[in-house]
Amino acid sequence: MIFAYKGIDSSGRRIKDKIEADSIEEAKKKLKAQKIIYEHIKEDSPSVFEGVSLSRKYHISTKELAQLSRELAMYIRSGISIVGALQVVQTQYTHNKKLNLFLKSMNTSLDEGKNFYAALEAQNVVVLPEFFKQSIKVSESGGILDEVLLELSRFLKEQDRIAKDIKGAFAYPLFMVVISLFMVAFMLAFVVPQITGIFTSMDQELPKITQVVISAGDFFSENYALLLGILFLSITSYSLAYKYNAPFRYLMDGTLLRLPLFGDIATKNELGRFAFIGALLVRSGVPFVQTIDLSSKILENDVLRKAFREAANKVVEGKRLSTALKESHLRLNEGFIQSIALGEETSQVEPVLVNIAELYVEENRDKMGILLTLLEPALMLFVGGMIGFIVAAMLLPIFSMSIS
Repeated sequence: MIFAYKGIDSSGRRIKDKIEADSIEEAKKKLKAQKIIYEHIKEDSPSVFEGVSLSRKYHISTKELAQLSRELAMYIRSGISIVGALQVVQTQYTHNKKLNLFLKSMNTSLDEGKNFYAALEAQNVVVLPEFFKQSIKVSESGGILDEVLLELSRFLKEQDRIAKDIKGAFAYPLFMVVISLFMVAFMLAFVVPQITGIFTSMDQELPKITQVVISAGDFFSENYALLLGILFLSITSYSLAYKYNAPFRYLMDGTLLRLPLFGDIATKNELGRFAFIGALLVRSGVPFVQTIDLSSKILENDVLRKAFREAANKVVEGKRLSTALKESHLRLNEGFIQSIALGEETSQVEPVLVNIAELYVEENRDKMGILLTLLEPALMLFVGGMIGFIVAAMLLPIFSMSIS
């Protein structure tokens, strides 16, 4: 729970801030431990937007978590304790109230004698990935916290870069599709009906292509509001169904994996993420079965996530991961399975996973380049073809009258 308070700190300054605690009594104890004399304290009420999201926890972005991990790793490597590192980092996040409150909560837990992992588990301000917390847990007990934080930072930064690359790659094609659809809709709804008036005054049979375009123009001009409403409802319904309906999401994720080129890119992107975080967890000392389970949780595709969770259960029963994946209902990349099998046979799973992650990142980068190279001219032809078809349909009767 988050409590808002007003009071006076140890230096005599009047302050207004928030603190995390399980109850108001615990909040008062924490303020007393920080030598803060409170005048007023109450549970913080969520904002309108927090109420809409049905969650008061802050969903930290990949970029923010990567930056925070890197900063902590750098300070710890410099010889500063984790308590001191968190205090220094906290001063850099005064502009971000949620992250500042998160770091303050961590400092309070550490002052109470908890370790870093226990403090992460206890806080209720920020939603953190499970693999992140488990990596911290193992690395802290092994004395390699700075190394793992740095590896986590690199992984999260790479994931953020890949996400931006994908968004950037599809920004132009999506822009072209939207603009072309609006242009065609505008011509059919407003331009074609104006030209139709000229043909109506002439007692002449129009070509079939012109009749089709005029009919489409009449339909759009009479129902464009309805069509826009249907389009909006369709997009909204799909988004909500994908987010909240597990069977629908599973069906859509399975369909994505079967698409030519797109399916291969999506599969290798997910397998690359699994391999990268799997290598990190193995290097940190996490048991292999737990590594598979934790790594599967970062997969965004439900079909692949289910396949790896089933494989983890079979590994518990004594099977190898490569064997379990081969027996899976999902036909995974044979090269991926063979690489895992080789790593298991030679007890070199961690370096094999690192190589797989690097290989798939490079392959997807090349395929995205090829996809964009093919998409751009295809979209230009599509836009030009649609507009050219409408223009030709409007000019054809005029040419016919000129010849006759």
